[in-house]
Amino acid sequence: MSEIVMPKFGLTMTEGLIAAWRRKPGEPFRQGDVLFEVETEKVTNEVEAAADGVLAEILFPEGATVPVGEVIARLAGGASAPAAASPATPARGEDAPSARKLMAEHGVSREVVEGSGREGRVMKEDVLRVIATPLARRIARQEGIDLSQVAGSGPGGRIKAADVEGAKAAPAPSPSLPSALAQPDSVRAATARRVQAAKRDIPHFYLTRHVDIRALAALRAELNAQAGRAKLSVTHMLVKAAGLALAAHPGLNRVWLPDGILALDTVGVGIVAETPQGLRIPVLDRADRLALDDLALAMGGLLERARTATLTSADVSGGAISISNVGMHGADTLTPIINPPQAMILGVGAEQQLFRPDAAGQPELCREIVLTLAADHRLIDGADAARFLATLAGLLETPLALLRSPPST
Repeated sequence: MSEIVMPKFGLTMTEGLIAAWRRKPGEPFRQGDVLFEVETEKVTNEVEAAADGVLAEILFPEGATVPVGEVIARLAGGASAPAAASPATPARGEDAPSARKLMAEHGVSREVVEGSGREGRVMKEDVLRVIATPLARRIARQEGIDLSQVAGSGPGGRIKAADVEGAKAAPAPSPSLPSALAQPDSVRAATARRVQAAKRDIPHFYLTRHVDIRALAALRAELNAQAGRAKLSVTHMLVKAAGLALAAHPGLNRVWLPDGILALDTVGVGIVAETPQGLRIPVLDRADRLALDDLALAMGGLLERARTATLTSADVSGGAISISNVGMHGADTLTPIINPPQAMILGVGAEQQLFRPDAAGQPELCREIVLTLAADHRLIDGADAARFLATLAGLLETPLALLRSPPST
């Protein structure tokens, strides 16, 4: 009898929440069938079977949080355990088994699905794009709604979350259970556990710096005036500056793991994003190496995947620092909580206009933002963090360096 263990999605994953079992004990499955879903505070991963078999025993129920590598189920006979990260490649010229199964279940004609695999073979993701968004599928599964009975309002009739919500009958309120006692959903519960543990276990310390952004604003306006080019936001330039500052201080480009300290090979910067599913932190890899236009394009793709709940494990892995910009909401400052296993997070406040003395001691109107850097004292000392923040501030106050090619390594 073979065993299924909690898979590891990403280098820094230490545990996963079993969001759903798609098979019951005693039920057979075919290669490519989804056996269960693993949810972290970042993304949901569907785990497919690598071969035909029978699910013999489930050791952890839905909703259980299990460490990576722990046995969560057993398979009958000589059945193979599911692939942890990448399902078996289908035979050349054939559609993926999971794709064929989905098309059959939802009555989707093969002709309307554009295959993204080799030689045009249809993959599971191709069918899912036709049927419904990931968030719509999750809501439908939670509410027991048959997607075949839901009319899609998206492109090509694709079902969106709002379509499923519209099809859901409004539940009658329970007079015996006040709304204040409502249980959090699995994503909120996972986020709560992670934030609580981060604040409790990580020895945070904070540094704050006022940064003059007059030159940055002027450069941004000049770049955005160019027709046919990507429109750059302050956050784009912050991510670029953070990437360059981290590259200039490579000793800070590391994370704290249960087994020790891991030095990262590339510079990644996380972007805290507000989504319908809660906060997500996709990570832009090689933020120091990308030109600003390419960085804006890559960030746009990451944030769109965050909003549509289609982030992959690779999208949320790596990075020693994240940026949380609440300036657009009018907050002057933000004292953020580090996103483990990262070492730092930068809180960014709204632009402020105030008078500062110039070189002659006369009042001069300035445009400033307040940066608050939270750092993990297990990894970083105060002086190192101060030097990093000074480098970051210098890049923002003399922003032409953001346009230059990164120094060779």
